[in-house]
Amino acid sequence: MPRRVQLEVFELTDMTAERVELAQAELEECRLAAYEQGYAAGWDDAVSAQDAEVTRLRADLGRNLRDLSFTYHEAHSHVLRTLEPLLHDMVTKVLPAVARESLGQMVLEHLRPVAEELAGQPIAVVSTAANRAVLERLVTEAAPFPVSFREEPSLGDGQVYLRFGQEETRVDLDGVIDAISSAVSGFFQIEKHQEMRHG
Repeated sequence: MPRRVQLEVFELTDMTAERVELAQAELEECRLAAYEQGYAAGWDDAVSAQDAEVTRLRADLGRNLRDLSFTYHEAHSHVLRTLEPLLHDMVTKVLPAVARESLGQMVLEHLRPVAEELAGQPIAVVSTAANRAVLERLVTEAAPFPVSFREEPSLGDGQVYLRFGQEETRVDLDGVIDAISSAVSGFFQIEKHQEMRHG
């Protein structure tokens, strides 16, 4: 037959009503203290978690901004590398062709106000042999004043001198093209230097 285990009994025999109330007050104090400790620990954990999340978000934002900056510089460099030959061709091929086409109109624009002031005095148009025929045809058709034409081999294709009396005016599209070409070259030199600095 199995043996029976006997358990010890603890009875509150000497507890008076005062002691029970005191024990309940102590118990309530302990509960409040435990609640406040738990609340404070929870608050501290929440603040720590929030700080960790803010730190992580800052690190992610910094990394993303660096990646974005790198991507921007890559795209910027790629666009400039693509544009450089195009702009170079425009300056060396397109602008001179446009200058040749518009040279006659530029000369007329310079001649008209001068011709009104000179009141019939002859004007000499000095250009290269290659431009003389075109200028002669265009200016003679449009100018109701006396004009003579001379050739000067030292001039460039985009250069024309207008001489009237002791004065002279110059149309220098070659100089304009050279200035544009220098500006484009200078721009790309600066960009290449900055690209080397930024890696």
